[in-house]
Amino acid sequence: MSAEPDSASAQNITAFFAELSRIYSADRILTNNAQLAPYESDGLTCFRAKPCGVVLPETQQEVIDTVRLCHRFEMPFIARGSGTSLSGGAVPIENGLVIAMNRLNRILSYDAEQRTTVVEPGVINLKVSQHVAGDRLYYAPDPSSGPVCTIGGNVAFNSGGAHCLKYGMTSNHVLGIKAVLPDGKIVELGSDSLESVGQDLTGMFIGSEGLFGVALEVTLRLLPQPEKYYTLQAAYDSLEKAGNAVAMVVASGLLPGAMEIMDRLSMDAADAAIGPCYPEDAAAILIVELEGTTDEVEAEMPLLHGVIEESGAYIIEAAKDDAHRAKIWKGRKSAFSAVGRLSPDFIVQDGVVPRTKLAEALREIERLSKQYGIRVANVFHAGDGNLHPLVMFDGREEGALHKAEELSGEIIRLCIRLGGSITGEHGVGLEKRMYLGEMYGEDDIEFMHRLQHAVDPLELANRGKKLPASTAPALLTRGAHPLEKAGVIFRD
Repeated sequence: MSAEPDSASAQNITAFFAELSRIYSADRILTNNAQLAPYESDGLTCFRAKPCGVVLPETQQEVIDTVRLCHRFEMPFIARGSGTSLSGGAVPIENGLVIAMNRLNRILSYDAEQRTTVVEPGVINLKVSQHVAGDRLYYAPDPSSGPVCTIGGNVAFNSGGAHCLKYGMTSNHVLGIKAVLPDGKIVELGSDSLESVGQDLTGMFIGSEGLFGVALEVTLRLLPQPEKYYTLQAAYDSLEKAGNAVAMVVASGLLPGAMEIMDRLSMDAADAAIGPCYPEDAAAILIVELEGTTDEVEAEMPLLHGVIEESGAYIIEAAKDDAHRAKIWKGRKSAFSAVGRLSPDFIVQDGVVPRTKLAEALREIERLSKQYGIRVANVFHAGDGNLHPLVMFDGREEGALHKAEELSGEIIRLCIRLGGSITGEHGVGLEKRMYLGEMYGEDDIEFMHRLQHAVDPLELANRGKKLPASTAPALLTRGAHPLEKAGVIFRD
């Protein structure tokens, strides 16, 4: 829809909202500017768009009815959780509808023996682990926004977190999904079993950034809490040495639960936010956490110390107790928001490089930072090479955002050249669509569009995200729905 609707489209919107009022009470349909303002952007505030309205469903049926209404009126829509996306993926479609899922926040079932739980998409990530903690279980994916982000958003972007090195991403912990497709059909993907056969349609839905519809229920796999943690913090006089240390740890045969790197800028920001936690003169620190059974961790501790000493660390400190460990991780997980103390604006990048290329990537990012005259704070999931350079700028200065975006683009292209990816867990969203064609060939992009159009020929669901502008005609299927052919169970 255009920013200035003509009379015909204005009449269509009026009729659309009249139908919405049959589903929602007036206090759950938001339309005035003050109500819409919080929904205009996500965690990457460079991108903004104004929706025509926001609805606040409280039941799955209301979501289903809303999606079916959007299909009937050809109204583009986006399902939104807490809006913590860092790629513009949760920015509304201009004059489209936002379906705010936060009130669908119930844990529907929990089986401690089978280690599974079924939750609605508005459930907060951290709440899952808190709910099952009494049985010494937890939900492994732990993005930094875990205390506020929703499971639905985690599914949309295949979130990871600090411990994804050992335990994988959201896709490794979701067994099944009940969803409403953009045309209003209800599907059951996967199951509650750890073993699956046939096409992995659950995996296809995860990370699709909302292009395939809206998750209504998500079946999660739970893990036993580790018996023991051993958290080690190592200081280095260069960022490059810290990067090399990561490759050395992995080459030793160790598989830590997490390996994270922070540079001087990110340490200063975190220290300002939570109090002194890191060595004052370190150029970089590496946080390595072993976890597992007590026997396993105690056997690995001396090997880890030996590798870290060999890597050139000049300070090696283990967490003294649970409180010290918690402070180390609080500093790391607060780094993104804490950088706001150093700069009024910043762009968080999310490229990935092979672990063996970490040192080279960090060296090149430092060079680019000097070339552009822009400060870059580095904090990232070192274990899987997922870089999170924070490109700082002041949006009040003319041209500052454009210059910061140019530097961000150089970092993305660097990741591609080194054999990596344009995103690890933040998604493509609006921010990285222009780089997709540099990572994939034309045939690959054409296939992605055809897959999208097979499910959503009108491109109503989160239109304009993830994929470059569509040039191919929609793949309009006749007869059976393409997912039905693949064995998906449909519900009325």
